[in-house]
Amino acid sequence: MAGSLQLVYNQTMSTYRKLLFIINPRAGIRKRDSALSDIILTFSDYGYETIVCFTRESGDAVHLVEEHVDDAIDRIVCMGGDGTLNEVIAGCRNISWDKPLGYIPAGSTNDFAASLGLPADPVEAAERVMTGQVHRLDIGRFNGRHFVYTASCGIFTKVSYETPQRFKNLLGHFAYLLEGMKDLTNLHSLHMRISMEGHVYEDNYLLVAFCNTFSLGGVMSLDSSQVDLGDGFFEVLLISRPHDLLQLRAIVQALLEQNYDGTPHITFCKTDQATITCSKSPDWALDGEHGIGRDVNKFEVVSGGIRMIY
Repeated sequence: MAGSLQLVYNQTMSTYRKLLFIINPRAGIRKRDSALSDIILTFSDYGYETIVCFTRESGDAVHLVEEHVDDAIDRIVCMGGDGTLNEVIAGCRNISWDKPLGYIPAGSTNDFAASLGLPADPVEAAERVMTGQVHRLDIGRFNGRHFVYTASCGIFTKVSYETPQRFKNLLGHFAYLLEGMKDLTNLHSLHMRISMEGHVYEDNYLLVAFCNTFSLGGVMSLDSSQVDLGDGFFEVLLISRPHDLLQLRAIVQALLEQNYDGTPHITFCKTDQATITCSKSPDWALDGEHGIGRDVNKFEVVSGGIRMIY
């Protein structure tokens, strides 16, 4: 189980509010070896006594929230990748936590951090946690499991949770990987029937993704006029399997140009719930972490499910 320690600077401890700081020491690339003390000093400058907990294995962040959070904790901050944030939010939902949550990105892709406009420098991100505004954001639920910003299935999805950290940047080159494929037999698709918003979509899909983000690993990029992180809806991206190289090129071109109406093989829409029936039970990635799929899967938006500071 993960360990914890309690740190406080300068002032009388009784004057401090309490902050739980959950850190994944293995996430991404360590940008600054001295960042931890600087971050805690930043929290202290704003009047917080910091309880520091480190994760050691998958699932630890969920348990740390459940074990350490009580009425005395005023704020939770996590430092790690999107998967760490996923676990912290799952823990918050498990205990019905509704106080502000801060995020210091330190992972490989940090798609959601980019959507929030968080600084890449961890000390600057800590400052933002202390000075930013609180926003109520939507999260998703897939087969009963909460996630932050994306549930996806299909081609290259496993890259996000099966490859070592140093190779995870491959996911950001999704369109270029597609373009480099000359043999259509390499494009494995899944037959799915997706019911949402009064419509039924059925096809052989390369990728199915439910997202609440401005960026999805280089596959989808949207501006702020197209996405509202708190509107009660997730964006949906469906990419159908092409039948020839011309169709494949059209898909790649549409992705590169962010023109999701440019080909009939791409469907882009919004929904707050969906039922996904599959020809088999494929694995899904939830915020880049492994998620188990079923023959019939349920997706729904938890409107305003978390309060985040940014």
